[in-house]
Amino acid sequence: MQAQPVSVEKSRVLVVDDESQITRVLRTVLSSQGYQVRTAAEGEAALTDFKEWNPELVITDLYMPHMNGVELCRRIRALSSVPIIVLSVKGEERTKVEALDSGADDYVTKPFGIDELMARVRAALRRRPGPSEQEPASFEAGDFKVDLDTRRVLVHGREIRLTPKEFDLFVYLARRPNRVIAHAALLEAVWGEASQEQPEYLRVFMGQLRKKLEPDPANPRYLVTEPWVGYRFNPKG
Repeated sequence: MQAQPVSVEKSRVLVVDDESQITRVLRTVLSSQGYQVRTAAEGEAALTDFKEWNPELVITDLYMPHMNGVELCRRIRALSSVPIIVLSVKGEERTKVEALDSGADDYVTKPFGIDELMARVRAALRRRPGPSEQEPASFEAGDFKVDLDTRRVLVHGREIRLTPKEFDLFVYLARRPNRVIAHAALLEAVWGEASQEQPEYLRVFMGQLRKKLEPDPANPRYLVTEPWVGYRFNPKG
């Protein structure tokens, strides 16, 4: 099934992969959907392009010469909250988790379908805050204060540094205190409908949030697991 054109207002996408066939295909497909595209064959060149061009989305392979995709995620995340999608081959579970820990927002397993990848691209770009979005600049939830403009989270007045995806996940839960949120609802809200079959996202990111927010991550008070169902946010622990 061929991907359908979509209006994307010429979003800039940086594609990083040392396989020329992959970059050629992605350039063709993304350009046909209205995106502006640049490609790089390795991490150092990609980082230079990123600083010069300021893309709105990065798609990167994990294994590349000179600088791998995990390090590229780390370096980009130190500069920007731009969405990052990583490409990996089946069976690279540890590397995928490492990439998510380093700041990636999503991943697609090779070989991938174009429709799936384009759905992930659209979801990543939709999650960027738009100029017309009207929402409070900040809100409080029990022991926490959330500043949406600066994307900061404070607990008892102490700032907690969160990655962009950790922040999105926490905000979704914090806006629904004391409610059980199903795994599927969290996946769709934070990663888009194409992520329904990727429950490891929640495992990785909830683990990261607990390490940063909980006094005792092994016995969470704020981010509570509801077995077989989902998670509940207790704002006062």
